[in-house]
Amino acid sequence: MVTFLPGRPGRLADVPSFHRAIGGAESNVACVLAAAGHGARWVSRVGADGFGQHLVEGIAGYGVDVASVRRDPDRPTGVYFRTAADRGTGAHEVAYYRAGSAASAMSVANVDLAAVRAGRVLHLSGITAALSAECRELLRELTAPRPGRPLLSFDVNHRPGLWRGAEGPALLLDLARRADLVFVGEDEAAQAWGITGGPRAIRQALPEPGVLVVKQGAKGATAFASGRPSTAEPALRVDVVAATGAGDAFAAGFLSATLRGLPPSARLRHGHLFAAAALTAPGDLAAPPARDHADRLTALDDTAWGRLRLAPGWTQAERATQEANTP
Repeated sequence: MVTFLPGRPGRLADVPSFHRAIGGAESNVACVLAAAGHGARWVSRVGADGFGQHLVEGIAGYGVDVASVRRDPDRPTGVYFRTAADRGTGAHEVAYYRAGSAASAMSVANVDLAAVRAGRVLHLSGITAALSAECRELLRELTAPRPGRPLLSFDVNHRPGLWRGAEGPALLLDLARRADLVFVGEDEAAQAWGITGGPRAIRQALPEPGVLVVKQGAKGATAFASGRPSTAEPALRVDVVAATGAGDAFAAGFLSATLRGLPPSARLRHGHLFAAAALTAPGDLAAPPARDHADRLTALDDTAWGRLRLAPGWTQAERATQEANTP
């Protein structure tokens, strides 16, 4: 989708102007992974319109392969508007205009399945499942067990406003159970599935994925891996500019470290660092820290990690000024 970011805080009814940007969970992850030095491909559909061209050119600008994106001559590119308030607050508003969009028409018949399955990791989102019956069938096909399937990563991304019926929570749970690596927020699990007992209770409800990552907001994140003890890493202290896109950035950081074969604790810390890059920049997308910079911070001992504070601009500094170990 094309995202329209508010020119100033306030209600949608009061904001006079918006800034156009790239939006979309899967494309966000692809852009951040490409910016982090990985090969990434985005497979989707956009309208044969200016907004679609903006998306394709913008995502390609991050180094993402967009050769398999199809332009739909009959359906428009989806757009949405949001307020500046954090999604977790009552002041947050979002207006989606994506019903009948090109992306909502994605199906098994019109998506290049070979291109989708060609990578080492296939990252999917529950948002896509909410768009249409055709999209739901596509995700069922892509999550079906089959020989040679890439590592299947699934971000639950429960968005109640996108679901028109009551099937959303059950379908998201089914898709998550078919994945190899699952990202879910503790708040999402409570809202969608009524699970309120914390990360271990979520793992009990989702024992199938080889890796389950439970995001716990300001507390941090916990990773469960089959046959191993759980791993938890606290979140960083961050001077937040905008919260949108942090979840996608976290997934990209965790996937980046996974592709590099790093241990679970380092994967979680890379997730936190990539999320911090998004949190300290406006918009849904932000360049992640350079690999050696992220590796240096990831290697800090627990005390130094706990004292770390990151402010806007920290990813551009060789040794960021706001990395001081402040009490």
